[in-house]
Amino acid sequence: MEEWDLLNENRELTGKTHIRGEKLAPGELHLVVHICIFNEKGQLLIQKRQKDKEGWPNYWDLSAAGSALKGETSLQAAEREVQEELGITIDLSKTRAKFSYHFEAGFDDYWFITQDLELSDLTLQEEEVADARFVTKEELEVLKNAGEFIPYFFLNQVFELKNATSIHF
Repeated sequence: MEEWDLLNENRELTGKTHIRGEKLAPGELHLVVHICIFNEKGQLLIQKRQKDKEGWPNYWDLSAAGSALKGETSLQAAEREVQEELGITIDLSKTRAKFSYHFEAGFDDYWFITQDLELSDLTLQEEEVADARFVTKEELEVLKNAGEFIPYFFLNQVFELKNATSIHF
């Protein structure tokens, strides 16, 4: 049973929690994290979601993502999701989320890091991740245009965002 902290519209803890799978009531919000891991060559690590995964099954996705668990900060949730889904350890202590996007049910925090790693370093979580690979900007564009990648609103800018100090959408 996965339990999430509930937040108000100002991103403050409400003291209430939510059980994953149950319907959120109007005004109940939660935190989701997304991690973009780039290698030293500037390629983005992406993962393919399992065919039976709830939400966007069999689509390519960013490096890792998931909901923050009860008591977790955005940073802790991001590090945990990468460990669970990819089997690698990342350290986000010297960075902060690149941006946050408000969606109907909560807040999406997006973390961007560069880490020297190889696909052979990964241990994919079988229940959630079917495959992983590194892509260039051009390869990502092909997947996006083919309708094989989750259609994030900023996908055509993900490589530029990696080094951006300020963001304008």
